[in-house]
Amino acid sequence: MKIRQLLCISLVAAVLAVAPLGFPAQDPALTLENIYSKRAFGQRGFGPVRWLKDSKGYSTVESDRTAGGREIIRYDAATGDRTVLVSAKQLIPAGGTTPLEIADYIWSDDNSQLLVFTNTKKVWRYNTRGDYWVLNLRSGKLQQLGKGLEASTLMFAKFSPDGTRVGYVSKQNIYVEDLASSWITRLTTDGGGNIINGTFDWVYEEELDCRDGFRWSPDGKSIAYWQTDSKNIGTFYLIDNVSDIYSKPIPLPYPKVGTKLSAVKAGVIPAGGGKTKWFDIPGDPTNNYLARMEFIPNSNEVMIQQLNRKQNANKVWIGDARTMRLNNIMTETVEGFLDVHDNIRWLDGERYFTWTSERDGWMHLYRVSRDGKEIKPITNGDFDVVNINCIDPDGGYVYYIASPDKPTERYLYRSRLDGTGKAERVTPAGSPGHHSYQMSADAKWAIHTYNNATTPNRISLVYLPDNKETKLLEDNRELKAKYEKLGLKPKEFFRVDIGDEQLDAFMIKPANFDPAKKYPLLFYVYGEPAGTTVQNSWDGGEGLWHQYMAQKGYVVVSVDNRGTRTPRGRKWRQSIYGQIGILASEDQSKAAKKILSMFDFLDAKRVGIWGWSGGGQMTLNCMFRYPEIYKTGIAVAFVADQKLYDATYQERYMGLLEENAKGYRDGSPITYANNLQGNLMIIHGTGDDNVHYQSFEMLTNELIRNNKLFTMMSYPMRAHGINEGENTSLHLRRTMEKYWLSNL
Repeated sequence: MKIRQLLCISLVAAVLAVAPLGFPAQDPALTLENIYSKRAFGQRGFGPVRWLKDSKGYSTVESDRTAGGREIIRYDAATGDRTVLVSAKQLIPAGGTTPLEIADYIWSDDNSQLLVFTNTKKVWRYNTRGDYWVLNLRSGKLQQLGKGLEASTLMFAKFSPDGTRVGYVSKQNIYVEDLASSWITRLTTDGGGNIINGTFDWVYEEELDCRDGFRWSPDGKSIAYWQTDSKNIGTFYLIDNVSDIYSKPIPLPYPKVGTKLSAVKAGVIPAGGGKTKWFDIPGDPTNNYLARMEFIPNSNEVMIQQLNRKQNANKVWIGDARTMRLNNIMTETVEGFLDVHDNIRWLDGERYFTWTSERDGWMHLYRVSRDGKEIKPITNGDFDVVNINCIDPDGGYVYYIASPDKPTERYLYRSRLDGTGKAERVTPAGSPGHHSYQMSADAKWAIHTYNNATTPNRISLVYLPDNKETKLLEDNRELKAKYEKLGLKPKEFFRVDIGDEQLDAFMIKPANFDPAKKYPLLFYVYGEPAGTTVQNSWDGGEGLWHQYMAQKGYVVVSVDNRGTRTPRGRKWRQSIYGQIGILASEDQSKAAKKILSMFDFLDAKRVGIWGWSGGGQMTLNCMFRYPEIYKTGIAVAFVADQKLYDATYQERYMGLLEENAKGYRDGSPITYANNLQGNLMIIHGTGDDNVHYQSFEMLTNELIRNNKLFTMMSYPMRAHGINEGENTSLHLRRTMEKYWLSNL
């Protein structure tokens, strides 16, 4: 039900890019086929990029038309000089004719070796399983890792600090391979079934962004890792009815609200093999989360973050990997919920570390002493730090994304690491929208990406802090020209005063808009604390869909209710605690009434609403709780009863079931299904491992029990995105279009 934001402040960070697409000879029309089948409006990306260790250049992947395949190129940031670091020919295995397909790559610390991830396979959300090869740039030797293990089962391979070995996970066990001899040492032997070593169960990936579950020590002598025991988790069964003549149950360990969690513990094992020593972290492991663990640089100590089950307290432990002694240096607590952040950077010889907190009412970066006794703000002001881009101790600054004036936009700022002075805006004025930066470690260079609601990604190399563009990498001019030729009305951003709050909103009108006419109003909603819909950014997905619907005669509007993930302070974000679906649907209903009173061209008798995932749940809550407003709705991949969703997400924002049973009941749309008056279509994938098809069937039962007529559409063995299989995305949008045209 959530949208992720990946933050990386490591020396070598990746920018994942959309692969370049070919464009038709003629400018395409805005049709569903062109959007979802032909991908005629796809944008070009650049990368993936790695800033090299010296910060003077970056590497990227480009096609090699001569040898076929792709090669890795180094560009000098100052001069633009291009050097082939790894040719496609170097990536042809012995006896083969085809270069390895580069899905991802990692440099060793000294940039002398390259780790290539290829032949990848999907595990839940991401392609995290596959084959790994190592190329030694000095000798030219290309070797495959994990020979003798099952093909395409390796995960999260990474070099040891000295580059002589590689650690990886295969089938829930951790291995270390010596590169010179290809000798493989199996470190753990108990992985398999309910025991998971070096990676995580479903809910840790989905809700805590935990997937890679082991860490090399700085001296390379040991490995710290998570072990998950999922035996206590209830098993949910997905049913595959389409692969064979007999149905096949697919077991999925999945902790529902109020049920037991996996028991997770952290241990340390010698990198050459031996016995694991476990940290004795206080508390019931089935009612706490070990959300983060990293070695402190130049030490044999790890920092472990332990969240309690309610996720309103984060205990920070320093653990000695030799003695296994633990010290709780600080505990962050809030009245509502906490988020885990990945912004920790050690400073001043590891005597201090950076820490993100909203303790003063806004999300800011702090400087904390190693013993946790001294906590001082680095960033200051009545604004939120959205994410950290670069912490530069030598230069004395932290660079970060913020938007003090408009929560619908994003800009680069910097503040002094000593906490003095005011925040400085680095992004120049005159380019409203979203700006993101992948910065070199010395903060002198960045890959800058800019977009807004009418401008696809414009990617360039810039020199900082002047933000001076030195090289244009991709401007998507063909896409922008095609988009402009469509003659569409751009999104109009405005605010809606609902009495006790002003909400951000956007509106899309038909290209041939006539203010004297009356138009049906179509709301697009998400409304959950994991995301936001009202942003001045390029949206080639739902944005094109909504433009398409606008050309069919609808005015499309979206509103961010209180609690959505937007930089408007702690009070805004925490307002929905314990009342997911309640306050948000009330805000949405007030906004709908206000918008109808603001614009004479909107027809109050023809108001529709739709959303996906959390937005599907919000659609149902609005339809059932405020039937006098919303006449037609489409709910996709929704949660009908909040008790059916995973414990980690739902309990974070709702509290524990035994403490807030009324909130769970009142926030669940199934409670009010008997109030349905308008036209409702519900859509779900039967193979949804995130929001289970169970929600669909339970709501169906309740609507039938209350004699409510509705329309339903199931997509066999499609997951949460309902995009697997030939023609699925187009079929889904055609289905939705037909329903709107017939019922609104």
